[in-house]
Amino acid sequence: MNICVVGVGYVGLVTGTCFAELGLNVTCVDNDAAKIKMLKDGKVPIYEPGLEEMIKKNSGEGRLTFTSDLREGVSNALAVFIAVGTPQGDDGAADLQYVWEVARSIGETMEDYKVVVTKSTVPVGTGQKVAALIREHQKRPIPFDVTSNPEFLREGSAIEDFMRPNRVVVGADSDQAKAIMKDLYSPLYLLETPFVITNVETAEMIKYASNAFLATKISFINEMANICELVGADVNVVAKGMGLDRRIGSKFLHAGPGYGGSCFPKDTAAIARLAKEQGYTFQIVEAVMEVNRCQRLVMVDKIKAALGGDVKGKVLACLGLTFKPNTDDMRDSPSLVILPELMQAGATVRAFDPAGVTMARPMLPKEVIYCDNSYHACQGADALVLMTEWNQFRNLDWARVQEAMRGKVVVDLRNVYQPARMNELGLSYYSVGRPS
Repeated sequence: MNICVVGVGYVGLVTGTCFAELGLNVTCVDNDAAKIKMLKDGKVPIYEPGLEEMIKKNSGEGRLTFTSDLREGVSNALAVFIAVGTPQGDDGAADLQYVWEVARSIGETMEDYKVVVTKSTVPVGTGQKVAALIREHQKRPIPFDVTSNPEFLREGSAIEDFMRPNRVVVGADSDQAKAIMKDLYSPLYLLETPFVITNVETAEMIKYASNAFLATKISFINEMANICELVGADVNVVAKGMGLDRRIGSKFLHAGPGYGGSCFPKDTAAIARLAKEQGYTFQIVEAVMEVNRCQRLVMVDKIKAALGGDVKGKVLACLGLTFKPNTDDMRDSPSLVILPELMQAGATVRAFDPAGVTMARPMLPKEVIYCDNSYHACQGADALVLMTEWNQFRNLDWARVQEAMRGKVVVDLRNVYQPARMNELGLSYYSVGRPS
């Protein structure tokens, strides 16, 4: 079967590559000629473990091709996936201009029946408008179906999430579209992957509901961490005790500086906006967003307190810049709030990230000093701040760290290190929601 994926951003590139790995013939389309050239040359514009190797393999075997010509991609495809960006607009709602542009182009170019699949995260009602735009721009009436197939890919483990998903959600209103979508994902039936087959509107809502709930868990445990510090409790043990209850589960109960990335901030804002458009205030999600905003400032105060209340003239070694490990994504990363606040208060920041420096440079103050490795970042530092829990930061050579640093303060915003071990090393150790 031939399919077309429009958009070679994070979702589109992973989706197209993984479908090719499942044996389908995939054409990925994007109007960014530079990205298409990179991909044709075997270079990948995003950082995702295992993706570059999979692209090279499937390109070499002829199942995965790249083009800037939408007509070329659509003409031979039975299914066309819309996987373009839906960034947050000024009013908090999802900006769907790229989705509308693709829908119009599909209508103008299609010559036979297609299943048009919205893979991008879109608010309820988008499928209906996509269908209307396609009909409006067809040269002649041609049958088609619009389906919703939301993605649930975690950056850093996206290939595993596609190949072994918790579930596949398909929203479709015709038996033909449902059958085609099931056929596309047929290899996953062998893994007994649960399939949720529903209408388009419900599928669109499932994605927003899922992300809003996960964001809620994160903000909840961060609030618990702040209370734990006040009463002398250990949030890690609290989270473990909670997570063993199967009704709650252990995932997304890790205290820290708050959620970031391309999904949770945007999707919580979008579902809150969607509710307001219907005359309803989604009070829980509104609170979740406010807690997340404040949590970054709580971390700023924590770092200041660890250094006696004032960071003026202090040198901070920041390990990690991206919103999570195993990605170069800086979108809504806590570091984008925390580091400028500290620098405005007079701190000097020496930073190292294994993959995020290129993305970070235009987003952080130009005064940030970017370093070659963890120990280079620690050179002359008064405090080490662990911002992102990359695996290579978990087993630092602490003798080498202490030799490089001027001070002895470690502020662990991800609760990676053990307090007893840090105290044994003679370090002044601070974490999130745990007794110092």
